[in-house]
Amino acid sequence: MSGHPSLVERLARLAPDQRRAAVAPPGPVLCVAPAGSGKTTTLVARIAWLIDEGAPPESICAITFNKRAAEELRERVAAALEPMGADLAARVRIRTFHALGLEMLRGAGERVEPLLDREEILKAVRPDLAPAERRRLDTIVSRFKLDLDIDPLAIEADPDAGPVARTFAAYEAEIRRRGGLDFDDLVARALRLLEGSAAVLAEWRERCAHLLVDEAQDLDRAQLRLALLLAAPANRIFLVGDDDQSIYGWRLADVRRLLGLADEALPNLTRVDLETNYRCPAPVLERAVRLVENNVERFAKVIRAGPNAAGRLVLAPSAADDVDRAAAVLASWPDDGGTRAVLARTNRELLPVVAAALWLSMPFRAAELRLPIESPLVDELLDAARANGPAEAPLITLGRLPDRATVAATRAVNEETAAEDDSMDRRAVATAVIGWAAGEPTLDALRHAIAQTRSKLDELRRDDAPLLLATAHGTKGLEFDHVAVIGLDDGRFPSARSVAEAVEPERALEEERRLAYVAWTRARRSLTLVYDPGSPSLFLREAFDEDELGATTRPLR
Repeated sequence: MSGHPSLVERLARLAPDQRRAAVAPPGPVLCVAPAGSGKTTTLVARIAWLIDEGAPPESICAITFNKRAAEELRERVAAALEPMGADLAARVRIRTFHALGLEMLRGAGERVEPLLDREEILKAVRPDLAPAERRRLDTIVSRFKLDLDIDPLAIEADPDAGPVARTFAAYEAEIRRRGGLDFDDLVARALRLLEGSAAVLAEWRERCAHLLVDEAQDLDRAQLRLALLLAAPANRIFLVGDDDQSIYGWRLADVRRLLGLADEALPNLTRVDLETNYRCPAPVLERAVRLVENNVERFAKVIRAGPNAAGRLVLAPSAADDVDRAAAVLASWPDDGGTRAVLARTNRELLPVVAAALWLSMPFRAAELRLPIESPLVDELLDAARANGPAEAPLITLGRLPDRATVAATRAVNEETAAEDDSMDRRAVATAVIGWAAGEPTLDALRHAIAQTRSKLDELRRDDAPLLLATAHGTKGLEFDHVAVIGLDDGRFPSARSVAEAVEPERALEEERRLAYVAWTRARRSLTLVYDPGSPSLFLREAFDEDELGATTRPLR
């Protein structure tokens, strides 16, 4: 070991558990990294250490879960390696699984364009389906491609194939007809390429001689197969993951893959645990851990608070309506310049928070949130109301529309919403318009009020706002000074429907519990938990004592 001064200094700054992981001997290593434990810091140090040990940068490949994580890792690796050599960082391959698959396919001369939109293809082959049914099919198509590796041609030849299988075969036939591929194909076809060509596999094993895989708990079956295929036979693979943060079951992640690595895929696996959460205040971490320890499918582990874990946890029981609850939370945070986030189980539950932010004139970010007032259906309903009875009060006029203009608006009455896409249905828009009409004397007044609200919305929704409104799923990997988790009521979080409709309800409940753990551990200074005191969530009852939940709003220290 040459011991470059910058690496020696970097390793010295690490905590003992981080350093132990960063310099673990090459081979199969699993770094179990709880929330806030410095996994990216450890990954960067690992890459720098490998290069210092003599690994060619071209032989190092780090795979991240998404583009945002890849960009962050790329920037931090560049800063770490710059003192060791100006061109080193550019020679390290940092990719998402899909970007790596794309590079493999292109390198082999395979066609990778056009990249087709799945929803568009599903609409083409099943125009009869409602949006919710298409969302369910989206997951099924991925499962057929990535988990089950189903051959669509075999389905076409099977006279006994069921309707779902035949829809998958029709989907794949349309992909072939258009001469392209979809997002999942970037991984599925790359895997087939490696398995079908010894020369290509040897080439990519050399390029990935030292393989690092982040967020290992989120890998689907095809991604894990791809990683293990590249790493074999030397198995110089360094996986970083946290079983307690496995929250993407609907994206085909399965926490059992991570838990079973040593028993099945990598029998010589070395496990190194990071044990300190440097992000969360001690009372927040204590209750988050108490919650997630109710899960059966998890590693036994130690998670302790960092030495400077100052901050507070606030229980905020409130029987008020959702808008008043949200306004109280937004007004309670200190004016300290810190970042803040309101998190909910679904996007729909964030709508009252937007109303509260508008009322308080508080700028916010909510890029993934579509609001009823923004829908063009609002204008369609108002136009129909004007044609139907312009002289009457808008509430009366709109109330006469169900057999006309609102037929289309309510057609999706039974439309359900997926965990990752809680987009509003048409009935929600129609209901909202009728609700707004109750306070306005004329259609012109209603149009003016809606226009004013839209204008204020455009003014307050800003990409640089310190307040983020998001689902718990959407903030994994992020952190904020002040966090509020709303809707911690019985039946809402955990989602009673998600658990009841799951094939394995107990496993679904465990994933919901992990989702709550992820949401709570986004907080750096304060965490506020908002709930109805008459029906607190199961998760609150698991993390707190009954007398604590019945108390008036107060911090727990």
